[in-house]
Amino acid sequence: MLLIHPPVAKPGEPPAGIPRLAACLRAHGLPCTLLDASLEGLLYLLEGKRKPTDTWSIRAERNLKRNLAAIRTPELYTNQDRYQGLVRELNRVVEQSARAHGETELQLSLGNYQELGCSPLKSGELLAAARNHRGNLYFPYFQQRLRQLCDRHHFSRVGFSLNYLSQANTTFAMIGFLRSHYPELSIILGGGLITSWMSHPNWEDPFSRLVDHCIAGPGEQPLLALFGRQLSCSAPPDYSDLPLEHYLSPGLTLPYAASSGCYWNRCSFCPEEAEGNPYCPTDLTTIRRDLAHCCQTLRPSLLHFLDNALSPALMRSLITRPPGVPWYGFARVDHNLADPAFCRQLKAAGCVMLKLGLESGNQQVLDAMGKGISLELISATLRALEQAGIASYVYLLFGTPSETLSQARDTLEFTAKHHSAITFLNLAIFNMPLLGRDADRVESSQWSEDDLSLYRDFTHPLGWSRKKIRTFLDREFKRHPLIAPILHRDPPLFTSNHAPFFSQGFSLP
Repeated sequence: MLLIHPPVAKPGEPPAGIPRLAACLRAHGLPCTLLDASLEGLLYLLEGKRKPTDTWSIRAERNLKRNLAAIRTPELYTNQDRYQGLVRELNRVVEQSARAHGETELQLSLGNYQELGCSPLKSGELLAAARNHRGNLYFPYFQQRLRQLCDRHHFSRVGFSLNYLSQANTTFAMIGFLRSHYPELSIILGGGLITSWMSHPNWEDPFSRLVDHCIAGPGEQPLLALFGRQLSCSAPPDYSDLPLEHYLSPGLTLPYAASSGCYWNRCSFCPEEAEGNPYCPTDLTTIRRDLAHCCQTLRPSLLHFLDNALSPALMRSLITRPPGVPWYGFARVDHNLADPAFCRQLKAAGCVMLKLGLESGNQQVLDAMGKGISLELISATLRALEQAGIASYVYLLFGTPSETLSQARDTLEFTAKHHSAITFLNLAIFNMPLLGRDADRVESSQWSEDDLSLYRDFTHPLGWSRKKIRTFLDREFKRHPLIAPILHRDPPLFTSNHAPFFSQGFSLP
């Protein structure tokens, strides 16, 4: 079986899904091959020929090889301004690859691919992408690469791990190619985006004539069932097929999911809650085994926990048995993180950064969202992390149905007050989940013809429209003298994936 991570996803680290599936299949005696077509496709584009005409593009092209080498070295991450300029130059070369393509107007970057006029939210247009696969920017790459692999290994099945909208167009173009040239193959489609689409109660598979099986949720058992096997054992993720030295980071970042779903699962705006995804933690013994194996065999520079929120039990386990390398992930504000001693223990165990979904600096808004936390607890957590030397990557959400401009200004004031304890910031405007609990409380409608949309349009009940929110963010929030420097620190394009490398005290093992 061939397992594919399709273009485009951020190239800072390997994918987590297909190595986990590979480990399961191989543990049950089923051979498989992994293909990170996202990374390979990006490197293919960068090796292509372009004819830049403007000064910036010419300079970016001239520096390409040097920049690719530098982004993989720790020295670059000691100079934030140089890093930001280098990343923008790399991205400029990628953008020029889209312009050189000429056939289709594209939005292309290091982490995004969108064909204008071919929406990944419309099943009909994804099916058209399969029919018109030759027009895809990556066609010359995947035509050669898939032929090479399929002719060598004679696969019976090919699985695609589709997690992001930026992967959708090329995923279906690759499927269209395989259907045209290898019609005997069984095509399997899974991943986070497919899981979200299939969670809709009115889901009717629009891809049934093109795709043989769509799988929602963890794929281990369903894949084994296709081979007539039952899940009887587990194994650590197997990254052995992937080009681990080629990712664009100063050392190997190893992603690992210790759970699926969220142990809190009560936030009104959260897709996990809206889609009814259950919380399924991996037992701590298995986690310790997996981390020990991966850290000993692969020697990563950084562990990236993919959990929606690291559970208190997992954090205590990491304190008791540190993985031996720096690590980071999402965490939920609670009394543990508000304890300076606990945070010092996390730091000693290797924690270099925690991502925190604070969302708002107004208590009424937090309560309306079901966050279950207080502003006092948030303040104590930020102080404790700062004192321990753990970086914070803070997420704020504007435009929820209960928020007003005045309450958004409360968030501004709260952020400014805690500016010294906030290392990085991510600002987002609220999207109404299609199945969210608030969807029936406001005037809303599904976006026209977007049958795969996970969100719906809505009229804010308090008149706090998206246009007004953007004006507030651009004219007030981002210009605040204590907040602007935080926003400037955020690594462009790679954002939280590279942020730990700039954390105080971080060093490669």
